[in-house]
Amino acid sequence: MGKYEKLLQKIITGTSDNNIKFSELCQLLKKLGFDERIRGDHYIFTKDNVE
Repeated sequence: MGKYEKLLQKIITGTSDNNIKFSELCQLLKKLGFDERIRGDHYIFTKDNVE
């Protein structure tokens, strides 16, 4: 299992919610096909057909 698969499992199971780095979460979302938009200190991730 790769790095991103392990991180996704941690998120889904909720076992390490306090130990997930924001930068790792951003990388995972980009790998999953989300578009990143940054305005000041706000990070917004969007993807078609996801609300």
